[in-house]
Amino acid sequence: MRAAGLVMIVAMAAGCAGQGAAEPSGPSAGRAGTAPTATPPTASATVTPADATATPAPSGVEAVLAEMSTEEKVGQLFMPVLYGPAAGTTSGENQARFGVGTPAKMIAKYRPGGVILFPWAQNVKDVRQVVALTNGLQAASPRVPLLIGADQENGPVSRLTPLVTEFPAASVIGSTGDPSLARRAAEATGAELRALGVNLDFAPVADVNINPRNPVIGPRAYGSDPRKVASMVAAAVRGFHDAGIASTAKHFPGHGDTGVDSHTGLPVIKHSRSQWERLDAPPFAAAIRQDVDMVMSAHVVMPKLDPSGDPATLSKPILTGLLRQKLGFEGVVSTDALDMEGVRKKYGDGEVAVRAILAGADLLLMPPDYRKAHAAVLAAVESGRIPAERLDESVRRLLTLKAARGILERAPAADPAEAERILRSAEHRELASLINRKAR
Repeated sequence: MRAAGLVMIVAMAAGCAGQGAAEPSGPSAGRAGTAPTATPPTASATVTPADATATPAPSGVEAVLAEMSTEEKVGQLFMPVLYGPAAGTTSGENQARFGVGTPAKMIAKYRPGGVILFPWAQNVKDVRQVVALTNGLQAASPRVPLLIGADQENGPVSRLTPLVTEFPAASVIGSTGDPSLARRAAEATGAELRALGVNLDFAPVADVNINPRNPVIGPRAYGSDPRKVASMVAAAVRGFHDAGIASTAKHFPGHGDTGVDSHTGLPVIKHSRSQWERLDAPPFAAAIRQDVDMVMSAHVVMPKLDPSGDPATLSKPILTGLLRQKLGFEGVVSTDALDMEGVRKKYGDGEVAVRAILAGADLLLMPPDYRKAHAAVLAAVESGRIPAERLDESVRRLLTLKAARGILERAPAADPAEAERILRSAEHRELASLINRKAR
């Protein structure tokens, strides 16, 4: 576990992005053997401060950080969608959104920290095309390799279907009661993503689906019992790491008790602090104990955790107070997609990006107006509203994640022949079949 500012979870007896942007209607828009079972936490947790001695970031991270300009640092905070099947493909969408025609030119202009792939952006057609795309995107960013992400939860949120093995949804895996299957499925999924040149999965979902009418989580969650969900989430994080893939626990502080879809509205969850600790927190605490690389925020309001009325994505008491200080998370905090209505209700698209960083986010996912968001963050840094030290904190976390996954010095090139061998292999298809047979 990362050391600085960590807390120790003390067990007590118990009494989305995300799904990402909805597909636009128009142009705007493994391991074969059984893995060890993760130790489940209790359904409630309290914390006591641990040794706050800081662990210095790797020297390579500091060297890269020292060489970056302010503009390059700000670029690292962003993960947009780029349009087209190849890095050199000219698209009117890229021209309209970024002022340049191709993904490669956008990367050269803005130096983003990463990109996220979607079929509706014409990023996913066949195995060799995706490999060529990811290799081309990395070639366009020679100074600092990219995080290349995908929403590959499996089940209803599967952005790389039909290229990858069709593993069942988290709810099906959860119903088996066997965390080793969650680990093996995550490892197999991670191996397939890595073969395509994708190094970050926005999975697993750590929400506890306690509202049967939840319109956005449902089968994406491992279940409705915090202890069981925590075990599955911890195992999945280990599986992604077994495959060398960065993983993301989402959607903090919990999206499981909502009756509103945050893609189209702003959900309000009235859990008290003690209810949150008992119902929502355990899977995130379990993921943090497994050194999950990233935690994604939720566009939900929890007035008992922060009475401001702001969604968690823009809430310092939640992202910094609860996630960083209480649970001791020191990795990257990503927003859920910033084009979702749940985060756009109160502020403009530029101000949303600034407030997310001030709240504690490090990665700004899919801003709907990239140029406005980028300009707003850069202006906030230059004015001192976002202090230089705060900017460096986020960039250091992002670079540390890249170093931990072996892509800071040089991104590995994906091999199309190897990808065709690994994707939808007989071993992976048999694992998917085994999970379905064991589901209850």
